[in-house]
Amino acid sequence: MYKSNICIFLLCCTLTVSCQKKNDTDLIMIDHLSNALHEISGITYIKGESNLYAVNDSGNENVVFLLNQKGKILEEIKIPNSKNVDWEDLAYDHNNNIYIGDFGNNNNDRKNLTIYRVSGIKNKQIKTTTIEFFLEDQKKFPPSKKKRNFDIEAFFYNKGSFYLFTKNRGSKFNGETKLYKLQDKPGKQKAKLIDTHTICDDARDCFISSAAINYNGDTIALLTYNKIFILSDFKGDDLFGGKIKKIKLNHFSQKEGICFLTDSTLLIVDEKQKKTKGALYKYRLK
Repeated sequence: MYKSNICIFLLCCTLTVSCQKKNDTDLIMIDHLSNALHEISGITYIKGESNLYAVNDSGNENVVFLLNQKGKILEEIKIPNSKNVDWEDLAYDHNNNIYIGDFGNNNNDRKNLTIYRVSGIKNKQIKTTTIEFFLEDQKKFPPSKKKRNFDIEAFFYNKGSFYLFTKNRGSKFNGETKLYKLQDKPGKQKAKLIDTHTICDDARDCFISSAAINYNGDTIALLTYNKIFILSDFKGDDLFGGKIKKIKLNHFSQKEGICFLTDSTLLIVDEKQKKTKGALYKYRLK
């Protein structure tokens, strides 16, 4: 009887600790993703629709995946007049257009940076508009290793402009991200450097891999491999001048895409790692 009581006590303790660990984070895995999304790099949601849009990065087809909110592939949509050099993020506007950021630049040597505006994707009457750009402060392709802060993997659209964040690949990592602004106009133009900010100083988990803005345009989410930074109370283009809240996810993986499902709910995706499939996650903002 004494041994039985001890066993019951230990079992209860184990369950309690397990529940505590489970509740340490509000990151909830919805489901694993299909192997077809093994290199998922961006996700977005258009308010009022029931489905999500996702893309893979370099080396994959110029295809946008239509997903349900469980992460299951409903359709693969070929995007005409486009090429997937290195698709890294997705964005949306208030006119049912989505935007594909073809600006991945690991080696900091690309000169063909592109954003594709995709209209008519909902009714399958797709029209693709190409927006080409260059970064105003990049003079060498590539620059010296310590100055390689021209890779872009995160952006969002707001009021006719794109806001792009660099993923700092400098050999002397200092946590600094650059913020560029670019107008939503076809043709080739210059992306203006409007700010720099040191987001954090740990090279292992300070890479900004995706960005999103809520439908009201007053809250921004920046994603790293194990954190979310929430920007709010900013004015105009001074995005880092308001409140910045750091959220630790207590979960490290190659997280590559984030979007707002509602003003209080974020969706996050990560890539497949070895034998572990990528997944779709939900995070509720407090």
